Amino acid sequence: MFPPIEPRRGGWLPLDERHRMYWEECGAAQGQPVLYLHGGPGDGCAPACRQLFDSQFYRVVLFDQRGCGRSLPRGEWRDNTTAHLLQDIERLRVHLGIERWLLFGGSWGSTLALAYAEAYPDRVQGLLLRGVFLGRQREIDWFLSGMGRFFPAARQRFAEFIPAAERHDLLAAYLQRLLDDDPAVHLPAARARAQYEAACVVLWPNAALVERAADDALALPLARLEAYYFANRLFLDESQLLAQVERIRHLPCVIVQGRYDVVCPPQGAHELARARPEAECLLVEGAGHSMWEPAILQALLVQLARFRQRPG
Repeated sequence: MFPPIEPRRGGWLPLDERHRMYWEECGAAQGQPVLYLHGGPGDGCAPACRQLFDSQFYRVVLFDQRGCGRSLPRGEWRDNTTAHLLQDIERLRVHLGIERWLLFGGSWGSTLALAYAEAYPDRVQGLLLRGVFLGRQREIDWFLSGMGRFFPAARQRFAEFIPAAERHDLLAAYLQRLLDDDPAVHLPAARARAQYEAACVVLWPNAALVERAADDALALPLARLEAYYFANRLFLDESQLLAQVERIRHLPCVIVQGRYDVVCPPQGAHELARARPEAECLLVEGAGHSMWEPAILQALLVQLARFRQRPG
């Protein structure tokens, strides 16, 4: 990774009467624009994300999606859909005076990158995707139950938080609690859901990561918005991203995928690569889902260096 760096500028961009989006820019003012798209839905950008990029070459733009991170109000789910997020990205591009940019997105960030590129192909120079998530019902179902085949104890804790009579529909049971206005109701549910995901994102167990996931400031937006988006099928038509891939086949695309990614299994990356054979799909051995696993991180840094050599 590159040395720590502070933003050159940033702030809160008003989106509507309810939402204000936090954004920041760092690196080379006249450099190659790159947009970092965080995961979730409901996560946010950490300072360490800036260190992925060579600040002497890249003009790095990061933002927290509606309801996430430093965007306000935190955890707000109303007026918050995938269509809103795509409009927000385009508004930010116009606000910054950027003509075209490289998209860097992992997990839910890969979903957004694909959706934005398909909606605005003329505004994109290329895509670097990690842990591909195509936003279909099968991937939502996998998150809710399939991951438990590899992390059964974590899945058991996730399920047993909900009373037995409601466990036939865990998504609905969690969503009801997460949207409740009472912190005594929504915070315990947020911690339980966030810790389930944290237990599954790395190949090797990491108790510290699971413990950090219980922090209320992180857990609530992630758990609430993820459940809300899942309940609405991510506001995407089934297989929409694959069906519209012809719109972006001319764009350079590299996929970095952990072979043992339990959150977003390699099948999605494989299907995307089959739909657009021009893409490079790199299966990283000995790695799971997290961007911070050493092998995944190294692969991303190598690909960012390679994108520097691409024309236009």
